[in-house]
Amino acid sequence: MSKPAVESLCLRVLRSRPSPPQRRCISHTRSALATALPITAAGPPPGPPEPATSHYGSRVDQMRKKAAQIQQAKDIRASQQPGNKASPLRRRFWKDVHVQEVENGYQIMLDSRPVRTPTKQILVVPKTKAHLAHAIAIEWDLLTSAQQALKNHRIPMTSIVSRAQDIAGAEANGDTKIRQDILRTLMRYLSTDTLLCWAPNSNSADTRLEMERGREQPAHNLRDVQKDAAEAIISYLNTTIWPGVDIVPVLDGDIIMPSKQSDVTNSIISGWITGLPAYELAALERAVLASKSLLVGTRLLIEWSEEFRDVQRVTERRFGIEEAALASTIEVRWQTGMWGEVEDSHDVDNEDVRRQLGATVLVPRTARPPPVPHPPLPREIHRAEVEAVDVRRDDGEQEQDAV
Repeated sequence: MSKPAVESLCLRVLRSRPSPPQRRCISHTRSALATALPITAAGPPPGPPEPATSHYGSRVDQMRKKAAQIQQAKDIRASQQPGNKASPLRRRFWKDVHVQEVENGYQIMLDSRPVRTPTKQILVVPKTKAHLAHAIAIEWDLLTSAQQALKNHRIPMTSIVSRAQDIAGAEANGDTKIRQDILRTLMRYLSTDTLLCWAPNSNSADTRLEMERGREQPAHNLRDVQKDAAEAIISYLNTTIWPGVDIVPVLDGDIIMPSKQSDVTNSIISGWITGLPAYELAALERAVLASKSLLVGTRLLIEWSEEFRDVQRVTERRFGIEEAALASTIEVRWQTGMWGEVEDSHDVDNEDVRRQLGATVLVPRTARPPPVPHPPLPREIHRAEVEAVDVRRDDGEQEQDAV
């Protein structure tokens, strides 16, 4: 056998033999028994852990619950501190609310103390507005703490009457600053009146959204609804209190900067506002602030104030709180109908607008005197009228027979 063959055979034999096992050194520590600690906690053991929920509403409820618990703990700690007394504004210091008649009107009494205005004057309601005095008494009777009386949205009628009393008192002393400030504010609202801000002619976003939802395009767009509401109110005002006044939309089409009313229009409207009585002026201010529209506020005031009874159309449907609220929130209702309503936001605003407008309706009204009964006719006259009616009836029957 040749040498290369021997070497090849030796290598084959070496490769076929198994390799010796490798040894590894494993280090370990000495085992020791666990030391049990004494149980010092009181009460039952905690419950098993639960997976966190991913629902948004549940998380919000948990956060509110934790916040309420934290606030409750703070109140408990504050009440336990020595020498700490609760604020008198957090409690109701009166038990009974009633209306008391005085020489110049009505006062609202909290037990034996009269309600006062922010200027520390006693609130006095004229005798022609007895219903308003009782409505203010109901406002105060619904309050649960004196702190709520510091917020005007809780006592809207009280705040309007206080404003009217301040206007009348200042003008009695020859001071017209309050009236001029109100006039300046109301004329600024006319420059950006929400009833005169119209959407463009074509709203492509609304049309595209309706097509995506599989709905047909509505017959009237937002601009048509705004225009119809504005023209109805402007037409009424032009034929009753502002004849010949040309009121133009402040935002129309694709313009960005609002248009201005003419000097003649501003002069006539400002002159009319300047001549309003104190209660009508205070009611108009509140209506404009609530509706963001001078036209809507004026329309509502004209419809319900006794000062304008001669121009009110009793035979037609009256322009009330609901109509004023709908006219002042056209765009908001259009957007919420398309995109949805935000809870605790849009619904609260809608109710607040109606509450403020309701106070505006009640303040300028006065109690109408009862109708004077006509004296009874003498018996002779009554008998003569009956005989005349019988004669006319007989003549008519004879004419029909002749025909």
